[in-house]
Amino acid sequence: MTKEENETRLSKLKAIVSALPEKPGSYQYYDAEGTIIYVGKAKNLKNRVSSYFHTEVDRFKTKVLVSKIWDISYTVVNTEEDALLLENALIKKYNPRYNVLLKDGKTYPSICITKEFLPRIFNTRTINKKWGTYYGPYSHISSMYAVLELIKKLYRPRTCRFPITQEGIEQKKYQVCLEYHIKNCGGPCVGKQSQEEYRRNIEQAREILKGNTREVLRQMKAEMLQLAEELRFEEAEELKRRYLLIEQFVAKSEVVSHSIDNVDVFTITNDEKIAFVNYIHVSNGQINQSFTFEYKKKLEETDEELLQLAIVEMRERFDSHAKEIILPIEINLNMEGVTITIPQRGDKKTLLNLSLMNGKQYKFDRLKQAEKLNPEQKQVRLMKELQDLLHLPKIPYQIECFDNSNISGSDAVAACVVFKKMKPSKQDYRKYNIKTVVGPDDYASMKEVVFRRYKRLTEENQPLPDLIVADGGKGQMEVIRQAVQDELGLDIPIAGLAKDNKHRTNELLYGFPPRVVGIKTNSELFRVLTHLQDEVHRFAITFHRDKRSKHALHSELDDIKGIGPKTREQLLKAFKTVKRIKEADISAITDIIGPSKAKIVYDYFQLEN
Repeated sequence: MTKEENETRLSKLKAIVSALPEKPGSYQYYDAEGTIIYVGKAKNLKNRVSSYFHTEVDRFKTKVLVSKIWDISYTVVNTEEDALLLENALIKKYNPRYNVLLKDGKTYPSICITKEFLPRIFNTRTINKKWGTYYGPYSHISSMYAVLELIKKLYRPRTCRFPITQEGIEQKKYQVCLEYHIKNCGGPCVGKQSQEEYRRNIEQAREILKGNTREVLRQMKAEMLQLAEELRFEEAEELKRRYLLIEQFVAKSEVVSHSIDNVDVFTITNDEKIAFVNYIHVSNGQINQSFTFEYKKKLEETDEELLQLAIVEMRERFDSHAKEIILPIEINLNMEGVTITIPQRGDKKTLLNLSLMNGKQYKFDRLKQAEKLNPEQKQVRLMKELQDLLHLPKIPYQIECFDNSNISGSDAVAACVVFKKMKPSKQDYRKYNIKTVVGPDDYASMKEVVFRRYKRLTEENQPLPDLIVADGGKGQMEVIRQAVQDELGLDIPIAGLAKDNKHRTNELLYGFPPRVVGIKTNSELFRVLTHLQDEVHRFAITFHRDKRSKHALHSELDDIKGIGPKTREQLLKAFKTVKRIKEADISAITDIIGPSKAKIVYDYFQLEN
């Protein structure tokens, strides 16, 4: 590999790394032949992967690995635990060259609820669905034991391994053990605890392991209220203790579930020209394949048409024989022996959401990569977004914003800032001294400046803005409308940025009468608009401060024609004050600045007297 080829390779990889999301997930490195050579996990994908490409990396093995990487892919998950589980599944599947294999080959443990007459709940690494229902697996052993401890405190399920039956209980074949005496078991084997209560407790434990704690809490709260009405306060207090324990419980992992096996998941995320289809395959309760494909649209194909194409192509490419396909929408696709599911809740819905999140993240990252290579693409996107949001007749290439600044009406000024292609165009900024308004009247000052600005642009045949943004709400928008539309007869769209009672910009207004436009205050577009507002504030206040400072430093010497700054400085340095200059004779002034300028100064003060 030549130096130029290596630089091209590293440049491509660093571009991918710079656009990685700051989310947990698994990442995969590929060699020149497209083979996975390393699988890793990360709490923060961008930080972890970028660490491989730092110049200060001095580990020999890391350098060797980096030298073999030609491409990078990744899968986003919801938690660091999920990233660990996914990494484990991918390593087992692909056996990458640079990964260390698990020494004992054991899988992560799960929690089992048996199918016995009085079910037991315990942890195991052996999965046999004939024995019971499994929940997990749990990558952190401490988390699994915490869940088991919670269930033990809440419901006290039996721990003995006796094959208890209905007949045995009726025939009194069993005796209570130590667990009953230390209050770790309710004694259902001898009738101390009713079978109905025991089974109800097991069902609630199932819901907790599924993550459906909301329904359990709702039932508990209703039962607590009922017990309180019946004055059974001790029982109500026990339920309250359980209620508080469940509230602190963290639901199980979303990545895998033993209830799902040999399933394909497809979701689609659209762009104007490209559709992104994410594919996830689940086998033995774990994700072992995840990929996002791009489809360039030719004839405005529908989501249904694109999904049909993607399902056939991806199943053939990945040699999938899954008997169930999970989709977000109904499609007209009949495949022999295959069931199509559109889940509304549960583990399958969780998988669908995970696939959709990966598709959206991939689309976002591709957009960021494209905008890094072509910054103008981002600006065009934001302009188009604003145009669509306000239904503007044309794309807002040039946006202008006005602001006033004065102190009790003194030194009143105004400023106009111009943004072109969503960026400040400082050569087009303008400052205005207020001429016709007396006193602190912001509305009248705004109207004067807007009128002067666009009257001059019209007379000089200069381009008018595509959008005017008022620094304020309905009042400012109205006076701008009066100047632009009523007096000048111009048709320029006007928007406003209104503040809340804490003086923070929180609303975008548009139209007459003005209405609030739905825009997220943390969006990129809203940040550009508030930048426009901050910039006009800064420009107006700076101009006002400069004018006020010059006014404060003004002296009578400034009014003498023919006397410049250097001469004024010489006189003040010699005489200290203007009063002494007035009292001096012409010869004393001549010694400082010469005869011709001395005569101008002397005559000026003599005429004044």
